[in-house]
Amino acid sequence: MDGNGRWARKRLRPRSFGHHAGQKAVRSAIEFCLRRGIRALTLFAFSSENWQRPPDEVSALMELFLKALDREVEELHGHGVRIRFVGELSAFAPALASRMHAAMDRTAANTALDVNIAVNYGGRWDIAQAARRIAQAVQSGAMAADAIDEHSLAPYLCLAGQPGVDLFIRTGGEQRVSNFLLWQIAYAEIHFTATLWPDFDTQAFEAALADYAGRERRFGKTSAQIAAGA
Repeated sequence: MDGNGRWARKRLRPRSFGHHAGQKAVRSAIEFCLRRGIRALTLFAFSSENWQRPPDEVSALMELFLKALDREVEELHGHGVRIRFVGELSAFAPALASRMHAAMDRTAANTALDVNIAVNYGGRWDIAQAARRIAQAVQSGAMAADAIDEHSLAPYLCLAGQPGVDLFIRTGGEQRVSNFLLWQIAYAEIHFTATLWPDFDTQAFEAALADYAGRERRFGKTSAQIAAGA
């Protein structure tokens, strides 16, 4: 979700103004997914590298997270949305971490839409923590080292139990994945758009889906095999 700061700067407003506008775009994206029957939406809200931003901006983001949790969780719960925070949550202040865990507990049984919110998250961290946990399983004797493969490692990743990412959308005009879901996007279609995140509306989401629908998903096969249903 890139472009909040530039969106605000174009309007001669502080970056926090852009983050508030970006929150409205989050709500719009969730509503869109519910209408279209999309079953999982993962939002990169705060990366492990974002701690390097100016302290006042980080503080404003933390406050925004708190207010959003207090305001939005019950409504999302009413729509059957399951909220999951993925990342190293122990780095957050206790009040915020407590609200995150409460939101996950409150919505855990919901099935209409999984909304995964990546906070203090990095794709390399995700793979490293999975490797650490599977190493502990080997050390304890619960698993043999030669049994480790991509299938046995997958349950230790943050999005375990969810299907691989089909469509990766990067807003804001940058053309990089920025350490997001490095394992999960191995076969994702990638859609880059110059649209700044606060302007990513229903029309922009439809355009991303139309782009995705025009791709040929081969997963290593040839076009002829796909056409033949092989």
